[in-house]
Amino acid sequence: MTVPKMSWRPTYRSSKFRNVYGKADNREECFDGIPITRSVHDSQFCAVNPKFLAIVTESAGGGSFLVIPVSKSGRIDPHYPKVCGHQGNVLDIKWNPFMDHVIASCSEDCSVRIWEIPEGGLRRNMTASALELHGHTRRVGLIEWHPTCSGLLFSAGYDNKIFLWNLEIGGPVKRIDCHSEVILCISLNADGTLLATTCKDNRLRLIEPRSGKVLQEADCKNHRVNRVVFLGNTRRLITTGVSQWNTRQVALWDQDDLTRPITEEEIDGLSGLLFPFYDADTHMLYLAGKGDGNIRYYEIHKEKPYLQYLMEFRSPSPQKGLGVMPKRGLDVGACEVFRFYKLVTLRGLVEPVSMIVPRRSETYQEDIYPMTPGTEPAVSPDEWLSGINRAPVLMSLKGSYKRPDQKALRASKRERRAMVVHGIDLLENIQPKRDSELLKLFFRQQDELKRLREELNHRDTRITQLELELKNLKNDCNSRPSCLRCGSPMSTSRPQPPSIS
Repeated sequence: MTVPKMSWRPTYRSSKFRNVYGKADNREECFDGIPITRSVHDSQFCAVNPKFLAIVTESAGGGSFLVIPVSKSGRIDPHYPKVCGHQGNVLDIKWNPFMDHVIASCSEDCSVRIWEIPEGGLRRNMTASALELHGHTRRVGLIEWHPTCSGLLFSAGYDNKIFLWNLEIGGPVKRIDCHSEVILCISLNADGTLLATTCKDNRLRLIEPRSGKVLQEADCKNHRVNRVVFLGNTRRLITTGVSQWNTRQVALWDQDDLTRPITEEEIDGLSGLLFPFYDADTHMLYLAGKGDGNIRYYEIHKEKPYLQYLMEFRSPSPQKGLGVMPKRGLDVGACEVFRFYKLVTLRGLVEPVSMIVPRRSETYQEDIYPMTPGTEPAVSPDEWLSGINRAPVLMSLKGSYKRPDQKALRASKRERRAMVVHGIDLLENIQPKRDSELLKLFFRQQDELKRLREELNHRDTRITQLELELKNLKNDCNSRPSCLRCGSPMSTSRPQPPSIS
């Protein structure tokens, strides 16, 4: 009987994003003194682009949000100008992906409004919007811009309807009425030809947005879906929800067959909503829980394992919501591949968190910065409504690359040396100044201990295997006949006759 050979290769795949780590900015680079909204609506309450940061604020007598230039970090004046034209609380805000000065907002007053922010930011309160869109009969909770056309906007309200607005004519061009309960999330694919929705009736729907026809529908009784996002051009979707044992869960779906998910993975037993963020350029998925302080990130594969866990950014400060900077606003010179703007309600703080790929090279890294969607729309509203589909117009980030200075380079090298513990060298004798720093250090030490335990277990297994192989070799040697003179094992093969030259 032949014993099959055992493979002792590591279980993880080789990946250039395996060592990605999260780095929170210093207090001087944060936005402090912001009265972040205390609304319980399941939204991000934050939107960001390379020029402006918008945050929904707590206010009396109507809804408002701040618009702050990204470069003006620090403590914000309590009397800083606001956008305050809504009659009810603002529930969602989104920047136009093609025009950095145009932002959309929706509110409890059943309206959707478009605002044009002046160059340099607000100098006084803005109450007059550029466009008001009325059509919903109940409050509007979600808005989403079309990914390839700058003049189309989707909105979902508590009246269980989705409106498609043409901003060039200032009115709706389509009303989608196929949901029986409140719509929880909407997501568009890369070219805007498919619309995915999750609903309170625990159903995942795939809709053709021009006609409003439901192409596929999945009944998610075992996986109560909350959020959904398309995974770029891979023809797959990711949903987050709750399993039948009330544990938070993430599921991967094939958009061509929604009968059952490709794979499901349980995350933890917490109760906060789990927000998914996908980066189509690096194929990385980020999971951030509402009320949590951590951000988990995975790499998506076409084959098993479909979801490969990479690392986790930990923080003691719970997050109310997260804004995501577009790729064209990242620091390419520092190998930054993703940036969050984290809302910390208890401290009135907006904290930038960067995801960085540690690299030693000082040149532009083309492998982690492929061509990405730019600021030029691919189609006009009339073209798209007539049935024309085009992929997003891509741009290169090489033009925004700046070689890091020596001071930043020395800091990045220190981070590389200690990147396994998120940028802090645990061997250095550093006295924490605050309780929060002590808690961060504790969590990072726990991560390092976990990694060392896994490495020790792997080596113990390898030692056991080597001892077994050595024992088999000794048994093989003992089974051979020995020479009477020297005691060494003799060959069992028949001797060959001497050759005659």
